[in-house]
Amino acid sequence: MGFGVAVSDGGIEKGFAGIGFALMAPMVDSVSSTTQAQATTTGSLTGNNALGKDAFLKLLVAQMSNQDPLKPMDDTQFVAQLAQFSGLEQQMQTNTLLQQLATAQQGITNASNAGLVGKTVTVQGSTVSLDGQGLGSQVSFSLAQAAQSVKVSITDSGGNVVRTLNLGSKSGNVSEMWDGKNDSGTQQPAGSYTVSVDAKTTAGASVSVSQETTGLVTAVSYTGGYSSLVLDTGITAPTSNLIRVNATTQAK
Repeated sequence: MGFGVAVSDGGIEKGFAGIGFALMAPMVDSVSSTTQAQATTTGSLTGNNALGKDAFLKLLVAQMSNQDPLKPMDDTQFVAQLAQFSGLEQQMQTNTLLQQLATAQQGITNASNAGLVGKTVTVQGSTVSLDGQGLGSQVSFSLAQAAQSVKVSITDSGGNVVRTLNLGSKSGNVSEMWDGKNDSGTQQPAGSYTVSVDAKTTAGASVSVSQETTGLVTAVSYTGGYSSLVLDTGITAPTSNLIRVNATTQAK
């Protein structure tokens, strides 16, 4: 390979400058290609805000194909990037398996909850209901410790206290029947009523109360991403509030 060199003033310098530019051009093009490939890949990743394994592999191949010939990729760096790719792929496989396991578990749970339809259950709640036929309603709650005085107030949908029950000294699980009448002895109409319990110790300190309500499960709802029990009393409670499933009375 020969080069023509001009002898005129400044010709030699210009000739060598041209040679240098010609030799540097492939290198510049290589670096430019690498930059463009990385920019293209990065741009495609920015929209998703996530680096998937396919995008990671494309970026790695682009980096290898367009690396600077004067500064090739270090072996240690290459191995490290391969390890990152392998780890990313394993993590994605693990996430997929966990998602499949969660879906299967949710299906089992939903099928189990559906078996509660037609059964009488007790759930956490402060609402009781009347059917308007004079049968009354059970009021149930649990006391964290023994109480010297327990007062139960029953309120209608309008916020009016219709009945007050003074139960005296109680402890543990408490269950009392409300006959469905107000303090004057008048039968109350069908509907839902709110129960509030005020329990105090001998020293006058408040006692923690956990209230319960019982009803027949008429349906299981999966609205909102979780299962809820729909009771015949008009109450809807998440299955996480289920306290117990009551024994079914067998007809003789």
